[in-house]
Amino acid sequence: MSKNPNLTLSGPDLAALLCSRVCHDVISPVGAINNGLELLDEGGADADAMDLIRTSALNASVRLKFARLAFGASGSVGASIDTGEAERAAKDFAVAEKKTEVIWNGPRAIVAKNRVKLLLNLFLVAYSSIPRGGVLEVTLENPEFDAKFTLTAKGKMMRLPPKFVEISTGTIEEAIDAHSIQPYYTVLLAEECGMTLDHSASADELVFTAVVAAA
Repeated sequence: MSKNPNLTLSGPDLAALLCSRVCHDVISPVGAINNGLELLDEGGADADAMDLIRTSALNASVRLKFARLAFGASGSVGASIDTGEAERAAKDFAVAEKKTEVIWNGPRAIVAKNRVKLLLNLFLVAYSSIPRGGVLEVTLENPEFDAKFTLTAKGKMMRLPPKFVEISTGTIEEAIDAHSIQPYYTVLLAEECGMTLDHSASADELVFTAVVAAA
């Protein structure tokens, strides 16, 4: 498989941008927790403040657990991960967001860490394609060997994430930043796993696939 010419970030730049992405994802719920505590300090409506704190704490926890699997080391180099952990992380992420139903199909298996990271990052790409929510179906075929991952998104205001399309099949027009690092990392993981990415769009659904490249 030929190297994608768009994958030019150095290791330190990649690490810094991924850290920025994770911080961006958790700053909002953490800030909401702080707002709830301020309400309590001011003697505001205790029930409303506690509800805000509980909801925001759950959101922050879910996002951090997802990030640990999708971006973190998750064990030693070369370690394997149970796809059941990925399923739980994806479903918890969607439940916390309260706008998208996740349907997960396929066998549970212990597979190479980078394949699971690719699956979760492709999940984020597909999730971002239905910003108003909808249904996201994840299908795993033969994940331990000649794996194929298919993610089908259906919902209102569907759109192919432009940065993902640009990085995976086109030419990068602007420098990679904290907003575009996640699709960049998805494409990088696919190359590291020896899997090819593809996407298609119709009026009814968007389909994203990752499949082991032919030898």
